[in-house]
Amino acid sequence: MSSSTAEKPILIVSADDFGLTERVSDGIIDAHKRGVVSSTSIIAVAPAFESSAKRLRDVPTLGVGAHFTAVGEDPPLLSAREIPTLVDKNGNFWTNWKSFLPRAAAGRIDFDDLRREFAAQLEAISSVGLVVDHFDTHQHIHMWPAVSDVLLELGDANNVHAIRVMRSDARGPVGVTVRRLARRLEVQLRERNWAWTASATGLDGAGAMGLSEMVAAVDRLASSGTPSAELASHPGLPDDPERVRYQWNYMWDVEYEALCSETIRVAIDELGFRLGTFADLPRAGL
Repeated sequence: MSSSTAEKPILIVSADDFGLTERVSDGIIDAHKRGVVSSTSIIAVAPAFESSAKRLRDVPTLGVGAHFTAVGEDPPLLSAREIPTLVDKNGNFWTNWKSFLPRAAAGRIDFDDLRREFAAQLEAISSVGLVVDHFDTHQHIHMWPAVSDVLLELGDANNVHAIRVMRSDARGPVGVTVRRLARRLEVQLRERNWAWTASATGLDGAGAMGLSEMVAAVDRLASSGTPSAELASHPGLPDDPERVRYQWNYMWDVEYEALCSETIRVAIDELGFRLGTFADLPRAGL
């Protein structure tokens, strides 16, 4: 690597939800080989985890993170008896963050339950021979302090010291809260010598970034003068019957096509970024 390349700011183009379905996993790998995706995060509780996880061992240039899950359509790895405060009467996770976070704030989530479930998910990922370089969570629930505490403990115990810090430009209470929580999390990370990107985008337009939106997002990141950034995405191949169970209204195939376009590759280069992974980020204070 030349010195001029090394001096460029890092852009991590991440693809969430590896293992969600076979065609989501296929789309992520293809968007790495043909496009600009440089990192993915894998869901240990997802239906296609077992069938697709081992394929990541054959793609060593693609960064891999753990996409810890405690909300959503897919069931936990542990039984309801082992993690009673994380599940409903049917033994399923609460549907989304809007159900989870009020329970957490009210003290109705036992974070020892969360530690057990997240440890089981990380063990499942490790058991297929994958080494993760960062942590993040489904629906970004780790931005909540007590959840981030669990991940920081788990990372320190397993030699993982990088995490996603999501940001938002949205007006209103959600955007304000995300920005406040991001500042708090950064203080924790600095104290513990972890790594994170200085900027991030992909929350406000999650699942709805076409090519023009993606180029505009990279342009905003470059204009900020950031030394490192993450562009979070959700690609998947079209005509996927397995996605019917996820009522997210995401445009998986549109994002896939954008990530594989020459236009976004040229834009990333011309705007001065180099593609990288969380393993490329420097740890604070080290």
